[in-house]
Amino acid sequence: METCYSPQKYNVTSYGATIVAIISLEVFAGMWINAFIICVLCIGWVKKRTLNSNEKIVLLLGCSRFCSFCFSWIFTFVSKIYPYCLLVHPIFPLLQGGYTVSNCCNLWVSVCLCGFYCIKIANFRNSFFICLKVKIDKMVPWLLFGSLICSMIMGILVYNTIDKALCKNLNFTCLGDFWKETIRIEEYFYLINFVTGFSYTTAFIALIFSALFLLFSLWRHKRNMQTNSMDSPSMEAHIRAMKSILSFFIMYSINFVSLILSLVYSTTYSNHVTFLVYLIQHAYPGVHSLFLIFSNPKLEKTLLRILSCLKHKVCRR
Repeated sequence: METCYSPQKYNVTSYGATIVAIISLEVFAGMWINAFIICVLCIGWVKKRTLNSNEKIVLLLGCSRFCSFCFSWIFTFVSKIYPYCLLVHPIFPLLQGGYTVSNCCNLWVSVCLCGFYCIKIANFRNSFFICLKVKIDKMVPWLLFGSLICSMIMGILVYNTIDKALCKNLNFTCLGDFWKETIRIEEYFYLINFVTGFSYTTAFIALIFSALFLLFSLWRHKRNMQTNSMDSPSMEAHIRAMKSILSFFIMYSINFVSLILSLVYSTTYSNHVTFLVYLIQHAYPGVHSLFLIFSNPKLEKTLLRILSCLKHKVCRR
């Protein structure tokens, strides 16, 4: 495909520079958090030569979020600072395809993690649920593999759709915002937006059921402990677990709304709404990863040990 360069020098607006600066802060914070998770789990994997099911899910989640941050930051930086570079084939389809793979993997692995906690922690006497509880550890690798395959299919679909739109609708004489002027999005992207929205909604529904089942089980167990006058530390642990699940559910719900808004406003170019959506989408993975660190004893101890070492070195200076 030909490339298009504006004969005029592209001027970076203050609005665009602000977006890049804020997104960069969120992205690099999220990348460091997820890189920490990946490093700690990989070091433990090398030492013990094995990972439990929870660590496998968290490791893949950290990897997908790290990749998602990378693709998202590159696209944001290039689109705001050097937008005409995206007309060099196949930079734009590759960035969007790679981001779709990592983002879909992030969403589905998050659902797998919530479902895993639900099956492991919840206590129901249903025979099907008991069977799942026994077999869940063997199912985890297949669930992760299925998440990767579905994410790759979505990424390939997005890549092919964008590539086809660029090939057929690129106007090489235009100036200004090339994406608004050169691609008739409504002709190509309604189907891909519908498929993506369906995938987001399915993942969200699965997470709702997992979270509600787990909350109900914990609440019922807490009520039984109150009735039997059980010890308060166990009661407090259950209350903390319920608060943690509820906070995760609220965060995921906000992220889901932002994902749907990103699809709705993908053809209307509402800058302020898009900026708000970007902020939420880049904040959620980092914040949730912090929750995972402080809910995992190994990750929490390693982080606290590193922070204490850094504090000791700073104080010595």
